[in-house]
Amino acid sequence: MDALVILIPLLPLLAAAAIGGGHLFGILQGEARESVTGDIATFAITLSCLMALTLLGADLLDKNQGAFSVGQWLGSDTLNIRLNFITTGFNVRLAALFSLLLAIISRFSINYLHRETGFYRFFFILSLFAAAMLLLVLSGNAVGTFVGWEIAGLCSYLLIAYSYHRPVATQNATRVFITNRVGDAGFIVGIGLSYAWLDTVNWNALNAATGQLTIGEATGISLCFAIAAFAKSAQLPFTPWLARAMEGPTPSSAAFYGAVMVHSGVYLVCLLEPIFSQSPFAMAVLGLVGFVTAAYSFIVGQTQTDIKSSLTFATSAQLGLMFLECGLGFWQLASWHLCAHAIVRCGLILTAPSLMQHIKANADSQRRLPVWLYIASLQHFWLDQIIDWALVKPIRGLAHDLSYFDDHIIDRMMGVPTPALGTLSSLAQMEEEVIGAKLNNDTDEFARGSGLAGKLTEWAAALVHWFEDRFVLRGIGKDAIHFGRQLGHAANKFEQIILRPRYLVLFVCITFLVAF
Repeated sequence: MDALVILIPLLPLLAAAAIGGGHLFGILQGEARESVTGDIATFAITLSCLMALTLLGADLLDKNQGAFSVGQWLGSDTLNIRLNFITTGFNVRLAALFSLLLAIISRFSINYLHRETGFYRFFFILSLFAAAMLLLVLSGNAVGTFVGWEIAGLCSYLLIAYSYHRPVATQNATRVFITNRVGDAGFIVGIGLSYAWLDTVNWNALNAATGQLTIGEATGISLCFAIAAFAKSAQLPFTPWLARAMEGPTPSSAAFYGAVMVHSGVYLVCLLEPIFSQSPFAMAVLGLVGFVTAAYSFIVGQTQTDIKSSLTFATSAQLGLMFLECGLGFWQLASWHLCAHAIVRCGLILTAPSLMQHIKANADSQRRLPVWLYIASLQHFWLDQIIDWALVKPIRGLAHDLSYFDDHIIDRMMGVPTPALGTLSSLAQMEEEVIGAKLNNDTDEFARGSGLAGKLTEWAAALVHWFEDRFVLRGIGKDAIHFGRQLGHAANKFEQIILRPRYLVLFVCITFLVAF
């Protein structure tokens, strides 16, 4: 029975390949083929659901061995990554639940997206997303989980930008995609630390070897995976991306941000329960972030004027409570909370369009909140603006400065012609213009080097010649004083530049990297 686990993510992947290939080659096109496309996706996901339910039944009857390995995937020195799956416990229950909800969403989407321009694109992405999520929850090692994690994030980006002709949709999709890459960086560092300290990336082996970790090592691994979980499950300071993600069609909102993907962070934390339990600090971080996110989402949700926005902040509030439960050590409660919330939220989001036809607005919440809190919640406590000021603008300014340095310094040193240089293509040519040596003439080959070593020697000779001419031959005079003043002004200007926020952010990042 353990071998059935291969088919669970494979069937939706084959459906995605069939839909994508059929549309690419003109087989699945037009309104007449919409039902065929919907049936392919729904049949594959439903069959995958039946496989997951069968595997779950075998697990409940204690028929599963707990793991199944297909074979070697990657090997390098002591690094050994196998294509293996977990066939028992919370992973199988979650795979059965997610596949069931995805089958319902797929069937719902056939009528909801009828005659939509992106009908075929939607079902291709939905099938690929189903395969990615089932791989994420069933993979037996961190690398396989990360592959599913990334593909699911890519599908999220594509469905938020479903109406790609609208600038708001593409901007929100890009913002969400970049925000989630912060969590991906934490996931990668967590995998690296796990391999460095425990010599394995297998989930079962990691949890079994937890006793070998010191408190500091357990804290390092836990915090890296916690950052990944916070970003994926829209916890502070990443919460605003969830409201932007509702730009996509309702079925994608139900699949990604109501029932399935948004719970990935909580699943990851529950999966690594033994490692988190070894670190009191990491547990405190989980509880604190969860509590603050729940309080923030509750307050902001009181002032939303449309049903999808209200559901967005209700979702992040419930996810915050799940992280709070994990931080307090109520792991079983958090896992049951996850499953119950996925079912309820999926139904609420799918029925949101019809609900909006029967109500005009939410109840007036201003009376229940102080005026200052009401205004702050309307602006989402200016969280987006704070992130832009603290991170986006400094990084953008840093990128501009690096681009300027690359264009005006690196390109000149490498001899790359640019419009700003005109006829000058290297520092050597600039020096020729200054001293009037005309060394680039074909008739005068004196002091010209060939190759990298020759060029370095040539530039060094030119620099020594300039120094000798200005400070030795002419003596210490007004040129030296003028040069000293210029050097002082340059030093003051450099000091002002490095005090800008963008460079302070860069120095903080470098400090953290060196500390690791």
